[in-house]
Amino acid sequence: MDAQRRAGLGLALGLWAGGGRAQAPLRLSVAAYPKLDAIVRAAVPAWTARHPGVEVEVISREMNDHHAAMITALSTGSHLPDLMALEVGYVGRFAQGRGLFDLRQAPCQAERLRERFVPYTWGQAGNRRGEIVALPSDIGPGTLLYRQDLLARAGLQAEDLNGSWAGYVAAGREIRRKTGAYLLAHARDMKDILIRTGVQPGEGLYFSEDNRVLVNGPRFRRAFELARQVRAEGLDAKVYNWSSDWTEGFRRGLIATQMIGAWLVGFMGSWLAPKTRGLWRAAQLPEGAFAAYGGSFYALPAKGDASRRALAWDFMQDLTLNKTLLLDAFQTHDIFPALVDTFEDPFFDEPVAFLGGQRARHLWREAARRITPVAVHRQDAFADEVINTELDKVLTRGKDIASALGDAERLLQTRAQR
Repeated sequence: MDAQRRAGLGLALGLWAGGGRAQAPLRLSVAAYPKLDAIVRAAVPAWTARHPGVEVEVISREMNDHHAAMITALSTGSHLPDLMALEVGYVGRFAQGRGLFDLRQAPCQAERLRERFVPYTWGQAGNRRGEIVALPSDIGPGTLLYRQDLLARAGLQAEDLNGSWAGYVAAGREIRRKTGAYLLAHARDMKDILIRTGVQPGEGLYFSEDNRVLVNGPRFRRAFELARQVRAEGLDAKVYNWSSDWTEGFRRGLIATQMIGAWLVGFMGSWLAPKTRGLWRAAQLPEGAFAAYGGSFYALPAKGDASRRALAWDFMQDLTLNKTLLLDAFQTHDIFPALVDTFEDPFFDEPVAFLGGQRARHLWREAARRITPVAVHRQDAFADEVINTELDKVLTRGKDIASALGDAERLLQTRAQR
């Protein structure tokens, strides 16, 4: 533990001790969602052993319920935990407000930790005021998962899928013709990855740093055009992620590829499609694209109890900087760490059984290092809904792409300043 961390903790514990009088245990509350709640609980015994007299209460809710509760707590200033987990989309939503504590301030001085994390995810932890409002714990480097057996039946190699986006679609035609399987679950998946590629420095997915709306540009036009082509050629199964049809498509070999975060491999092996173990492989995304898909952070509420802030900050550092803890989470839950210090661990060299023994973590580590930082914006979630709605109109009603993106742009312009 460095000197700064010891000094902050000494002050916090000294104030709590109250001059030596017997005190009830000090309770630190941490709000999280699955699977982060399991990681927090795993961290508690070692941390509390170093902090006798401190108890940690883990408040666990499902993902949506958790974030709804955090929105309410931050807006009202009541029922605030000392430490909260946040999915990356909510970091952007909260960062521009005043609800999260600026980690540049004492006792944190978090700026000194910048080089410890994957560059792109550090950029997601700040705001336009230059504040640091969260620390990253895990990331989702984008990957192309594909059924090796279906490719073999179609006479294809991985290079036929990821050489270019045109090649990916052409491979889909062969897969559909020779095996009956669909190239991908939903044409929306094409859009989701393509809008995450080619993002320029200082830009977000939907908004620039100066609040310009970015959806009516080449990145989105190409994403919509390729999604429309996939739908027109009958190459997508028209099923949405996390639906029962999506899961059944994986289990029955009806979906040949999935572009998503590397974390899906863990879900596939544990409950989505465990009987397909050994049939899947991973590759980089087509055309040299590198994109992020998800990630988690920890933050301190600005209106939280200041007397426990040093302790909460110390525990947050354990959750984000403890190499052993993060690697255990990676091995147990397939949660890819944001901490660069972990990247040379031998675990990255081990074969992934679900992927037929492929050493896929090498691919994901390379992707993590090459992903461009993407700024987050408080209206990202709303923008995602708008874009999905307009894409559905293109796919199902034949709406012109230029009109769809123009309509999305006008709607988002009204929300950009809110």
